[in-house]
Amino acid sequence: MSLTRTELALALGGALLGALLAVVVVELLARLAVRRWEPGRRLVHAARLPFRVLVLVLALNGVVAGVRGERQELWWQATTHTGRVLAIVAVAWLVGVVLLFLGDLALIGARTDVPDNRVARRRRTQVLILRRLTVAVVVLVTVGAVMLTFPGVRAVGASVLASAGLISVVAALAAQSTLANVFAGMQLAFSDAIRLDDAVIVEQEWGWIEEITLSYVVVRLWDDRRMVLPCTYFTTTPFQNWTRHGSELLGVVEMDLDFGVDTDGMRRELERVLPLTDLWDGRTQVLQVTDAVGGFARVRVLVSAADASLLFDLRCHVREELLRWARTHDPAGLPRQRLTVDRTEDA
Repeated sequence: MSLTRTELALALGGALLGALLAVVVVELLARLAVRRWEPGRRLVHAARLPFRVLVLVLALNGVVAGVRGERQELWWQATTHTGRVLAIVAVAWLVGVVLLFLGDLALIGARTDVPDNRVARRRRTQVLILRRLTVAVVVLVTVGAVMLTFPGVRAVGASVLASAGLISVVAALAAQSTLANVFAGMQLAFSDAIRLDDAVIVEQEWGWIEEITLSYVVVRLWDDRRMVLPCTYFTTTPFQNWTRHGSELLGVVEMDLDFGVDTDGMRRELERVLPLTDLWDGRTQVLQVTDAVGGFARVRVLVSAADASLLFDLRCHVREELLRWARTHDPAGLPRQRLTVDRTEDA
């Protein structure tokens, strides 16, 4: 018994020393390799803990396998099986960290705080969807690998595979809506139909795409409410995307004024007002009378802005300035009702 304890102590000491040496050598080589590559430093920092855990678990598994020999006691079997499960989990942890780093690497340079960020938002949307899918796949594969280490699960596997056809049909019917949302989420990520921060109109509400998952999309409405819609909504229901190809938009300001309105003076006022505000992007400036019925002339002003939020503020600003001008310089153009009084006397 003392010999066994001595062998165990020597084996543990040798395994820990070997693991420590392997960790030091690998981390030293990794730091030298990424010394001039900033993203690589983040990978080394993120993978340090899972790599150390993996090396330690493999070293301890080697000790257990060497000391156990032909022993078949229950606790030896449990120890060996636990070590095998921990090794699978450690490998999955390390692989997941590396895959998530590759996803983050694709986001380098994808800045969304610049005016022309359509490509960056598309890349960010796709990467975030792939990150979630990667985590789900790694977890599922890890759980499956752990379950296969149990002899009972492997024995049941043959009967499960024999009825795989029936099970697949039942599962497909039971999870039809869930699977449809998952595939719709992947389609949204790579079809470029919507991206993060896109300005959209859904269910007669205006907002921005805040989050895209594999099953639902979160839309942040203009009043900070959140509308949660299934991914299938955006693949089966028409909706408006105001930033599909660019964030620049045109907006309309309509006013019903009297027939006597001075449209030339109003047009000059518009030309004076727009250059004084940073809301206008300088692309479009139009004032037209589009209708004249019922005693009112409908004046339509068409202006442009860099994005949807600026356009809304610009429309309000133009409407206020033109109303102020009409009250001050053209009172005759304010809307009014005309009545005709017939004073004919009875014969």
